[in-house]
Amino acid sequence: MTHTTAELSQWTVEQRRHFHKHPELSGQEHNTAAYVKELLEEFGIPLLDGFTAPNVVAFFKGTEGSRTVALRADMDALPVHEQVEKPFSSTVPGVMHACGHDAHTATLLGAAKWMSEHPELVKNNIVLIFQSSEEESPSGAQQLVKDGVLEGVDAIYGLHYMSNVALGKVGFAEGFSMASSDDFDIVIEGNGGHGGIPQDTVDPIYVATHLIQSFQSIISRNLNPFHPGVISFGKMEAGNSYNVIPDQVTLKGTIRALSFEGQELMYKRTVELTEKISDSFGAVGHYHYIEGTPPVYNHPEACATARDIIQSTFGDDVFTEVEPTMGAEDFGYYTKEKTGAFINVGMEGEKSAYPHHHPKFDVDEDTIPTGLELMIQLALRG
Repeated sequence: MTHTTAELSQWTVEQRRHFHKHPELSGQEHNTAAYVKELLEEFGIPLLDGFTAPNVVAFFKGTEGSRTVALRADMDALPVHEQVEKPFSSTVPGVMHACGHDAHTATLLGAAKWMSEHPELVKNNIVLIFQSSEEESPSGAQQLVKDGVLEGVDAIYGLHYMSNVALGKVGFAEGFSMASSDDFDIVIEGNGGHGGIPQDTVDPIYVATHLIQSFQSIISRNLNPFHPGVISFGKMEAGNSYNVIPDQVTLKGTIRALSFEGQELMYKRTVELTEKISDSFGAVGHYHYIEGTPPVYNHPEACATARDIIQSTFGDDVFTEVEPTMGAEDFGYYTKEKTGAFINVGMEGEKSAYPHHHPKFDVDEDTIPTGLELMIQLALRG
């Protein structure tokens, strides 16, 4: 049985509501994965073995099969308590789909359903990737790449419903579009003592102030000015008294870069400065690097294809150039290895007035037909 476009869109909305009602955190999407598998098997689309659970990967064989296109959706929710009452609100306290991954998964399922109903129209082989753990490390994308999900793939595409892109617009930033995201923990070991007798101590707080200032010199004096980057400290913990110099200071922060070179340079320099500045004051600096995600690079050839699809499907005025962002997405693991593009579907407006990760975030379901048609066309022409 085939469905009309309107019927398929409504079916996709219903799936989105199911996922929204039953969210699961990163790495724990086992029920979500089981539901996805059940539907794919119902569609007659074979599942592929050898991929780390709860990731789900399936393969649709095209009529020609000379080209293989991968389409990706993320499945995980966030540790956020939903503050909007609706019939399909989260049933899991403290967990909600506050970033639209419920809609991403539903959209890819809608495209899979369409392909199963129109197999004669699909020339390309299609790898359907339902990915775990986009929001947290370890990254599901990183694991899938290690598992070999991109072997034989010619191009990969993903989409994101965006509350900060105008409703009715679809687009992307060509080249580096989203930043890398890596974190660090630093412990500075000094020699504490009386606050009134600092000469008998090695004050780790004083050392930390120099370290915090010096990290900003990486941005202003080491990083190529044409390669944006950010280093931010999010936590500093030390001592518990007015007149006691503590033995150690703990610092936590994040590194963001819009180039592979910038990501590597900032990592190396933060390690060097931690060790050398601490040593220069007689302290010991311990640096722990927490690998996150590489920057998302939208390849020019994939962007040209996606732009043509957007304009020919929805109209020239629908395409929009999107500004690069220092936000991160583990889709970067895919485009670091293969040609691809990550596309934004706009939904800014009254129905999607709150930013991503906010407890009142919601997807404007009126945009889902656009996302669904985009995903179908990427399968056909990507």
